[in-house]
This record gives sequence, C-alpha cells and structure tokens, in this order.
Amino acid sequence: MKELFKKIVRIIGFIIILPMLVSYRLRALFIGSDRSLQSSSQFLSLLPGLSGQYLRRAFLARVLTGCDSSSCIEFGAIFSRTGARIGRNSYIGPYCVIGLADIGPDALLAPGVQVPSGPHTHGTEDTSTAIRNQEGHLSLVKIGEGSWVGCSAVIMADVGKNSIVAAGSVVTKSIPDYSIAAGSPARVIRSRLPNCSVADN
Repeated sequence: MKELFKKIVRIIGFIIILPMLVSYRLRALFIGSDRSLQSSSQFLSLLPGLSGQYLRRAFLARVLTGCDSSSCIEFGAIFSRTGARIGRNSYIGPYCVIGLADIGPDALLAPGVQVPSGPHTHGTEDTSTAIRNQEGHLSLVKIGEGSWVGCSAVIMADVGKNSIVAAGSVVTKSIPDYSIAAGSPARVIRSRLPNCSVADN
C-alpha cells in the first residue's frame, strides 16, 4: 500500500512539474541546458515542505544525469549542472549549491554545503585578462557512498566512501575512504577504521 501511495504521488508530481519541464526544454534550446537548469532550480528551491521535496526530485530526475527516487533534496538547494548525479537514499540539506557532482548512495550533505564543478571553474593564468573572461575547466566531484559532509563545507575534490568532512572545511585534495577530514584546506585527521593510522591511508 505504501509503495502504491508513493507511485501515485510521483505521478501527481510529474503532472505538476510538466509545464516547468516544457519551459526548461524550450529555454535550453536558446541558452543551453545548464543555464536553463539554474533558473528552474532556483524557482523549485523555494517550494517548502514535503511537497517541495517531491517536486524538486520529480523535476531533477528528468533533467540531471541521475537522480534516484529515494533521494531527499531540501529547501533552498540549487543545481547548476545537468551532469550531476544524486544517488540512492542520499540527502542534500537546505541551501546546498551543487555543480558537476556525483553524490553517492546514502551520502549526507548538511546545510550550506557547496560542491562546485572542481577547483578550476575559472581560468586564472592570464593576469592581463579578467578572470571572468578566462575559460575554466569543469571536473566531476565525487562524494562517496555513505559519507557525511558537515555544514558549510566546500568540496572541490573527491571524498571517499564512508568518510566524514567536518563543518566549514574546504576540500582541495581527495579524501580517502573511511577518513575524517577537517580544516581549510582539509586534512585527514584520522581513519574511521580500527587500528589504521593516518599514514596508512
């Protein structure tokens, strides 16, 4: 009965967001899919409560590379790249900003986490040209299965599975599996595995 109810809710959600999907597709023809996603995502992020979660997921499941039906995307969360993936049972907290990211199954992102599309979204080499006019390089940032990223962290490199990133940390280098990392830039402070030192990672 519960699964039937969920299926009915998903169908209703699809019907509600259908006009927005049509609008998204039309705008994408002229301004590109990523820019079209940004404006749609900003609007959908303002929908409160459980209904907002269902509608965001219904929309993102049809425009992102992947968005599992069991994921939870909270109020204020904004997406900017259609290449993003949201895994099974993952949680994206309020006011997160997600670029080109692969959020693994059962991963938890606390409020205000930012996952830009890698560390080089803007070019900076040419000092005679404004940074905004220099071409950057986007890269997929992976947050591993079962990992937990604390409030207001910035993730610019991969986080291994079942790892913890402390609140306010800035991840600029990959974090190994089963690690606890903290700081700016983030450093591994210990392993979550028994009898395993930081040097072992």
